[in-house]
Amino acid sequence: MDKFSDMTLFISIVKNQGMAAAGRELGLSPATVTARLQALEDRYGVKLLNRSTRHISLTESGALYHQACLEIIDSVKETENLLQTGSQEVRGTLKISAPRDIGKQYISPIISTFCERYPDVVPYLYLDDKLTNLAESGIDIVIRYGELADSNLISRKLAASRRVLCATPEYLANKGTPVTPQDLADHHCLAMIRSNEELKTWHFTDDNQQTVITLVPKRFSDDGEVIRQWALDGAGIALKSILDIQHDIKEQRLVKVLDGYMKNFNASTSSASADLNVIYQSRQYQPKRLRLFIEFLLERFGERLG
Repeated sequence: MDKFSDMTLFISIVKNQGMAAAGRELGLSPATVTARLQALEDRYGVKLLNRSTRHISLTESGALYHQACLEIIDSVKETENLLQTGSQEVRGTLKISAPRDIGKQYISPIISTFCERYPDVVPYLYLDDKLTNLAESGIDIVIRYGELADSNLISRKLAASRRVLCATPEYLANKGTPVTPQDLADHHCLAMIRSNEELKTWHFTDDNQQTVITLVPKRFSDDGEVIRQWALDGAGIALKSILDIQHDIKEQRLVKVLDGYMKNFNASTSSASADLNVIYQSRQYQPKRLRLFIEFLLERFGERLG
């Protein structure tokens, strides 16, 4: 079997998180997929995947091979397009993950404009607040708040942001407006869940003095858009990115609370810890559609928020 086919097979296994699913996609039996993967590992003398009955994950060698496969397959496809059309057309899939609020308010309209310019690009927009393993997910770019922890990825700032507490004027008229972080103990707070962790410990900084408050929230969700909607419904006080709610603030549907404090879900006091970033894998070669879309994102955010 040729190396190009092996690369296509390996990409499918990782994308589908299993050999049976990869076999269905490629029209191969599970036994054939397993045998070809074993032959691939034997050829290079390394283990590419950690496998159990329910889950697979990339080894360090597997992550290197997977990234190289993606780059080579994309390069071949662009070369084929160049030979067939005589020009370097912008076409192919573009897989993007973004939080729901940002995805609906900002990213979806940007994608629509981009596709008007490049109609042969097929976008996939995944809306969630979960942290994504780019090496295993098949996602091209992730849009997330916060500083970058993985040095193997590239992060570029789309917009400066900060986290603010917010509630409706009606809620504050009924329950009172907190003056200090400690006052939040007497309020209905709305908290996020991230990777099964309840983000109910909020950190406040004022004149370099830090205050840590552990709350007993009234509601939890793993979806930032739900938290925003609950706040708009008057259910309590939420800790949100200013980008998510700036239109609500402008229209006075929500008002900011304890605005003199820097606020976060963790102990970081860095102003960049709440910025919105576009994150993608470091590649020697990037498909043209990906390069163009990243630059388009940066340009559009600069125009809208600059």
